[in-house]
Amino acid sequence: MTTASPPVPPAPSAKKQSSTFITIFIFLFAMFVLFDQDLRRGLGNLVGYVLEPLIGFSGSSPVLTLILAGIVMTGLTTLLRHFFTDYVGQAESQAVVSAFNKELRQARLDNNMYKMKKLSEQQNKILQKSMDMSTTQMKLMPVTMLIIIPVFAWVSVFIAGLPAGAAIVNVPWASGVDLNASTIMPHWILLYSLISIPFAQVLNRALRYFSFKKKLRGIEAAGA
Repeated sequence: MTTASPPVPPAPSAKKQSSTFITIFIFLFAMFVLFDQDLRRGLGNLVGYVLEPLIGFSGSSPVLTLILAGIVMTGLTTLLRHFFTDYVGQAESQAVVSAFNKELRQARLDNNMYKMKKLSEQQNKILQKSMDMSTTQMKLMPVTMLIIIPVFAWVSVFIAGLPAGAAIVNVPWASGVDLNASTIMPHWILLYSLISIPFAQVLNRALRYFSFKKKLRGIEAAGA
């Protein structure tokens, strides 16, 4: 029994390779900021000239500062991705890939060589469309990291520079938590993540909902 070999995905273009290089460079920079205290302190102090007067509260409300910093960071990055993401096109691409894979699996189960050959001929085109969607997201990643890294660096410097006792806070599940202490990682990072990740998910779902709703209204208006 012979089976059609799956086509090789198209090789990435020079433009895509350049985008990948920039992404890797930004991630390496993020790692340096994360582990190099001098670099993190310098970048954090620089960003502090803007954020400290706005949400620093002179160190009197570190939890509120963490909440607002998380909202600022995730809000900016989520909005940026929203304006450059084609949610409808993304959903269509996922539906096409899912339907194609289903048809290909069925053709293999039925040992339908003619259908398998036809589907294999279309596979490169479908893979390319899916790759284009992924490439768009990858292009946004370095830009979002340029927002995340400075805010993260400032929060790190801000928490480390709190007056004695100011870093001891009460949270709903515990009292007397030292933000500068560590369990798996520094407590301020755990709290910061606990704030920013759910907020990003809620904001992303809300923006996606309104995008689809707007698209449906446009379709209904065109069909009226």
